[in-house]
Amino acid sequence: MPWRHLIGSLIACVLSAGSVLLRAQGDLHMLPVQGNVFLLASPAGNTTVQVGPEGPLLVDTQRAAMSARVLELVATLSPRPIRHIVLTSGGEQQAGGAASLAKAGRYIRVIDSIDPRGIDARSSIIAHINVLNRMTVAKVASESWPTDTYFVAEWSLFSNGEAVQLFHVPAAHSDGDTIVFFRRSDVVSTGAIFDAAAYPRFDPTRGGGIEGIIEGLNRVLDIAVSGAHQEGGTVVIPGRGRLSDETDVANYRDMVTIVRDRVRALAAKGLSLEEVRRAKPTSDYDGLYGAAADWTSDMFVEAIYRDVSRSGK
Repeated sequence: MPWRHLIGSLIACVLSAGSVLLRAQGDLHMLPVQGNVFLLASPAGNTTVQVGPEGPLLVDTQRAAMSARVLELVATLSPRPIRHIVLTSGGEQQAGGAASLAKAGRYIRVIDSIDPRGIDARSSIIAHINVLNRMTVAKVASESWPTDTYFVAEWSLFSNGEAVQLFHVPAAHSDGDTIVFFRRSDVVSTGAIFDAAAYPRFDPTRGGGIEGIIEGLNRVLDIAVSGAHQEGGTVVIPGRGRLSDETDVANYRDMVTIVRDRVRALAAKGLSLEEVRRAKPTSDYDGLYGAAADWTSDMFVEAIYRDVSRSGK
């Protein structure tokens, strides 16, 4: 078994419902991934850390209450301040610690050094423009807002000697989701589009939908390349749960598509939401993804039912 699958199994054990100690501490655990990329894993979700001579780049921040611990662990990887923070969306797990981490970081643009208004030396916070728009509407404190946004389908930057590509996936977990690909390290960070520990979550009030989730998973599969015998290769860091590879994402995509099709077929027959729930369209997957107390299989089925009913598909 490849070493990354052994690490993935360890993470799955640590993050399982039986891991009382970890949940009680609310702690983070740090693991090497591949190349110059590391993982900070907690029961709530994952943070990706790329290190190098220019300073760390983080993908997602953990919740605000975890910021001190995130900074503590990042400091063990690099003595330099955080340079960039990429938000895969604007939720609390993805962006809650953005203000604190950015304040502790440092990124000075050339224009900042000559701007008479003074230098904003915080880390840059990078996200799709829709994340900024929704933060302003929701009246999130401006210190957490993205300072650098993109509005095209793909964007990129060069960080620590490595090309980092950002891919926007519309209408998935939200309308501002970003998939991050570290090209030299061959690591993909998916954000909430892929949750290795639970069914995917999407929020229609923030522009999310089940079709976008499937589109996002297919985009990850377009990027990832498997190793020998479909094992290893590109490492996929999910929004939550264990380290994964292309096969794991393909199995997850198939699960989401099958459940979507089952719910859609039942809804097309005129069944009510309660009747669809009683049909248990997720029954053969609940053992893998149905343990989350705050996102049960019934909640997932309801979200799909309302989404396909609303879209008329």
